[in-house]
Amino acid sequence: MLCALEMEKPIVIAIDGTSGSGKSTNARLIASKLGYTYVDTGAMYRTLAWYCLQKKIDIEDSKKVASACRRWKTALVSIDGQVRLMVDGYYPEMEVRTSETSEAVPHVAAVPQVREWMKNKQRECVRFGNLVMEGRDIGTNIFPETDFKFYLDASIEERNRRREAQGVVEDLAARDLRDSQRKAAPLMIALGAKVMNNSGETPEQTSERIIAEVKSQLSE
Repeated sequence: MLCALEMEKPIVIAIDGTSGSGKSTNARLIASKLGYTYVDTGAMYRTLAWYCLQKKIDIEDSKKVASACRRWKTALVSIDGQVRLMVDGYYPEMEVRTSETSEAVPHVAAVPQVREWMKNKQRECVRFGNLVMEGRDIGTNIFPETDFKFYLDASIEERNRRREAQGVVEDLAARDLRDSQRKAAPLMIALGAKVMNNSGETPEQTSERIIAEVKSQLSE
């Protein structure tokens, strides 16, 4: 029997995986269907990358990036069921999706001090209640204690098709290698995570599989 404190603890569904594996789409669907709050951790790194570009900070200078991350004025807010990282009261929703910002993200995300700052900020999100959080180190680094860990993957051909359909051209094989070899919180399958290859599946099919697994665990 769980004690009252444990029962009131927010549930965190961790969705990790490779680029183009459908993390964002599935996390949004799952959060919507379960009434949980959606957290896109990648958007947080994108926001810092955008901020560095705006402030003319050399993204290849890890010390300057780390200093910027310590000093920028941010706030977490939940709007329409999604957590956003505001900068000086502004959320750069469109700006963080530009090709320039995308190219800068790997540089800022590789800085250990940045990842530690992000970890602390992302763990704060539980104040918004039950979460569906997606990224590359949620189950391994941000919420390793959660019982609900999923790792999404698909064939490289499938993932390339998905990216191209979004109008994005990216060397996913190189991205996978870079993410997995990163010294700070590398991309890897979390202990206890359920691995799901969703090649040939629709997002609805994949999200339903995850929801069924979550409900099964909650009923145990």
